[in-house]
Amino acid sequence: MSEKLERYIDQGVGREPADIVLKGGRFFDLVTGELVASDIAICGDRIVGTCGTYQGREEIDISGRIVVPGFIDTHLHIESSLVTPHEFDRCVLPYGVTTAICDPHEIANVLGTEGIQYFLDSSLETIMDVRVQLSSCVPATHLETSGADLPIERLLPFRDHPKVIGLAEFMNFPGVVHKDPICMAKLDAFQGGHIDGHAPLLRGNDLNGYLAAGIRTEHESTTAEEALEKIRKGMHILVREGSVSKDLHALMPILTERLSPYLALCTDDRNPLDIAEQGHLDYMIRTAIAHGVEPLAIYRAASISAARAFGLRDRGLVAPGWRADLVVIDSLENCKAETVFSAGRRVTAELFATRKSVAPVGLDSVKARPINAADFGVPMTEGESSVIGVTPGKIITQHRRYRLPVKGNQTDIDLGNDVIKVAVIERHGKNGNHANGFVQGFGLKKGAIASTVGHDSHNICVVGVNEDDMAQAANRLSEINGGFVVVENGVVTGEIALPVAGLMSLEPYENVRDTLHHLRQAAYALGATLEEPFLQLAFLPLPVIPHLKISDRGLVDVDKFMLIG
Repeated sequence: MSEKLERYIDQGVGREPADIVLKGGRFFDLVTGELVASDIAICGDRIVGTCGTYQGREEIDISGRIVVPGFIDTHLHIESSLVTPHEFDRCVLPYGVTTAICDPHEIANVLGTEGIQYFLDSSLETIMDVRVQLSSCVPATHLETSGADLPIERLLPFRDHPKVIGLAEFMNFPGVVHKDPICMAKLDAFQGGHIDGHAPLLRGNDLNGYLAAGIRTEHESTTAEEALEKIRKGMHILVREGSVSKDLHALMPILTERLSPYLALCTDDRNPLDIAEQGHLDYMIRTAIAHGVEPLAIYRAASISAARAFGLRDRGLVAPGWRADLVVIDSLENCKAETVFSAGRRVTAELFATRKSVAPVGLDSVKARPINAADFGVPMTEGESSVIGVTPGKIITQHRRYRLPVKGNQTDIDLGNDVIKVAVIERHGKNGNHANGFVQGFGLKKGAIASTVGHDSHNICVVGVNEDDMAQAANRLSEINGGFVVVENGVVTGEIALPVAGLMSLEPYENVRDTLHHLRQAAYALGATLEEPFLQLAFLPLPVIPHLKISDRGLVDVDKFMLIG
């Protein structure tokens, strides 16, 4: 018997004092739904005693407080927080998120295996438990230019890494349904393991075929009806509330005690400014309870149900033998984290200082050719033009058609109908592709905004009213090695550099948060009406989300899965 195991048993029995004892509080029993008055004894990284009285080498008074299991974000892209994994750790862990299941396919689409290795190396050093799903769709489709290509042969060397759970969100659902050979090879290699899904609006027999491939979890349900069909067919639904995709309110009807074993929570994409203003998973919990969701249902979804969905059998309950991921909160309703324990370690600034650094990668990944205003011209067409219709808070876009004004031999913008230009510029140095189109819903009346964050291939995406400003914004991104830029009347009025693969800052998250606030104000000064214009911009090039998108190769009809211009 190992010495560690002997200590667990001796401290659980009470033969020797526990390493840490939380005294005077109650814990939320996610089995019975009761609040139980009890000491909580911790030995090393494990809970060893509840429902009793314990002595400890360190005793912490939590009188009047409630202890819940650490929260598990079941699907996110750390890159979309715009900070490195180490800064994400420091930013989010104090909110009670002790486990994050990430898909690094943003950096993988730019850097390939180098990006995945960077995340795995980082996950070994973070205080929170960062788990990695291997990016299944790099590139996401054949309809865009990605910086990398990851066939199954390049994924298999990572499969047995201790931080790897399985295969990440399988976005190419048409490829699954129609048995694309590349898709089939990846699915076959992970049969018996965890395969995460991504199938927005997929229903009926096509959904059956998709699930028959062994896909078990998914975060793309946007209505209760869609989610219920997927639950009935054996899927574990990940309720999402990010900075752009906000599905919590629509899915509240399924957040019940009966269905909670088949639900989990995720953010997908959430930036430090929103985290500072609202919170993380704690925000979802507060919001759900305020709208009538039973606390037992939402706290189960945040922990034990999430753990079981992803095969993490050591966490999710406040009980002996379980991992000591614990959050001391003021009340179930407020869910304000006052003290957090990650694997038995009390989270403090000093604890973060013990981590080893990981060298950044992809610092020269923006290789786009210089752009000028003439490159944004759209030739005159007969009849109506296709226009991408943006819906606030959704990454699903509409395929709208408008008869747009003509200026010379060019199709022009229509400010009266909020139709402005959008362009995607290949930035990986592969072919120099450039595609133009029109988008409705940003509210811009002048200037331009541009970004190297453009899911999933992360080419440069720019929207604007003025072609000179669009060109300046796009070219400025190359000068700062990626990021976000706002230009108004030839002047850069806001920017943030994201030099790590054009996706993440090297700055502390507090700096990123403050800069994002300034950027948001600069975008609003152009007339932007979207709450998150930059993140909404980032999803315009995502050709796996219905209905109309744009890539560096042209407009994409996602329903037909084909280029249309």
